[in-house]
Amino acid sequence: MGGRPVLVCTEYEDPTADLVIAELNRRRVPVLRFDPGRDFPTSVALTARTGERGWDGHLTVGDRTAGLSAVRALYHRRPSSYLTDSGEQAARFAAQENRRGLGGVLGALPGCLYLSHPQAIARAEYKPAQLAAATRAGFRVPATLITNDPGKAKRFCAEGPTIYKPLHAGAYEVEGEPAGIWAAPVEAEEIDNTVSHSAHLFQAQVPKVADVRAVVVGEEVFSARITAPPGVVDWRSEYRRLAYERVTCPNAIRRALARFLAGFGLHFGAFDFAVTADGAWWFLECNPNGQWAWLEDAAGLPITHAIADLLENGATPA
Repeated sequence: MGGRPVLVCTEYEDPTADLVIAELNRRRVPVLRFDPGRDFPTSVALTARTGERGWDGHLTVGDRTAGLSAVRALYHRRPSSYLTDSGEQAARFAAQENRRGLGGVLGALPGCLYLSHPQAIARAEYKPAQLAAATRAGFRVPATLITNDPGKAKRFCAEGPTIYKPLHAGAYEVEGEPAGIWAAPVEAEEIDNTVSHSAHLFQAQVPKVADVRAVVVGEEVFSARITAPPGVVDWRSEYRRLAYERVTCPNAIRRALARFLAGFGLHFGAFDFAVTADGAWWFLECNPNGQWAWLEDAAGLPITHAIADLLENGATPA
């Protein structure tokens, strides 16, 4: 490949990444897209050798080759986990070698901008770390309890309106169909000994009148007010009945967003806030690799262009 390419690491079906790739193609920025977990080593070849500036060598995907030292940016979207079809023990070994080999080299490219670095994304996905960072950044954060003690959970829920939310939005199925576990109200009398089976996150319910999703790309902030039907706690459970409005992010929130992302070393974040009647924004969570394409269309936010700008400009080579 000629020029300085952008690497896009994501799964095969990713319409969000497709938007960015189409924009980069329009700008004639070379792009090499692949799914590290699925494509390596069957259709991806890596040759990396230490050099004066770090790793040098080549990455080949099909009939296209990119020089490692020439990569301007890596867009870490939603790649699959590293897998192999070998025997069980060999499979585990090979998968770990691939993750630390290919993944390690991709995470140590010289002169490369990461959107965002895989290790930074992984650190920021822990909700306890998020809530602590949000407090330090200056956000309003609802009182939160993480526990596996039913008694402590019951007392916390008795203090006032409370919601339960999962600590990780992993895959979950009901009768063989994929299902989401949404934030939901919980009463003290609902707490029983099953709480002791795992860690649970309980949070004081913010008396919100609307929600805001703020998408940060580099130094740009795109915000949309989301209004759900009355009584809906988690707007994600009612996508078809939501109203969107583009709003301006308050300067104090903008500064806190920058502090939060800098603390984790991120260049992107999809933040969710609960907005109360007095206009206060309460931090709920940040998805360091969250979805945004539907919001771009619904609220008229030029997020695709902002991401393409960041990837195109990349980092200045050392």
